[in-house]
Amino acid sequence: MVTGDKYTTIAVPGFGDFRDRGSKFLAYSYPVSNQQEIKDKLQALKKEHPKANHHCVAWRLGTDGMQYRASDDGEPSGSAGKPMLGQIDSMGLTNVLVVIVRYFGGTLLGVPGLINAYKVATAMALENLPRVEKWIEGLYEINFDYPAMGEVLYLLKQAEANIYQQDLQLFCVIKAGIPRPNIAACVKKLSEIRGVTVKQQQ
Repeated sequence: MVTGDKYTTIAVPGFGDFRDRGSKFLAYSYPVSNQQEIKDKLQALKKEHPKANHHCVAWRLGTDGMQYRASDDGEPSGSAGKPMLGQIDSMGLTNVLVVIVRYFGGTLLGVPGLINAYKVATAMALENLPRVEKWIEGLYEINFDYPAMGEVLYLLKQAEANIYQQDLQLFCVIKAGIPRPNIAACVKKLSEIRGVTVKQQQ
């Protein structure tokens, strides 16, 4: 859920195991922060369950409501990904991935049966997990000469920024996420240091 300058996600991965008429629905949930993480986790599950009939996916990223996906992976249209995403949204979560690995049990469940199975399995993988509230961040690239490093790192720490990438050579580059309420003050102070340039990232 997005409230003001914060959003809610899950603190740890989760798992749910739902069965109906011989079919197994193994639900895996993960906290994620970008699409590369999503790809990696999906690939790992496909390797772990190569004989599964379906690997259905739902995820939501970011706080603008624009980044999400719901994939039925061969199940009847709208019977898997949509109910899975619906559960993520009804719990007010973002930066969450759910993958459900289905092993077919020989009996067709019909669309209502599938919707129920994917919904329940997703809920099982999410509902008892600890939640965490995180700051909505602005992403910035900071370029500076090595002597300014101490000052730059001090200001980022003061602003409770997360450093996602750093290359600290003679000429340094840091990519950091600055919590939204602290952006204006932090960027202003960084820009006042001689030789420091600050660029907002998309």
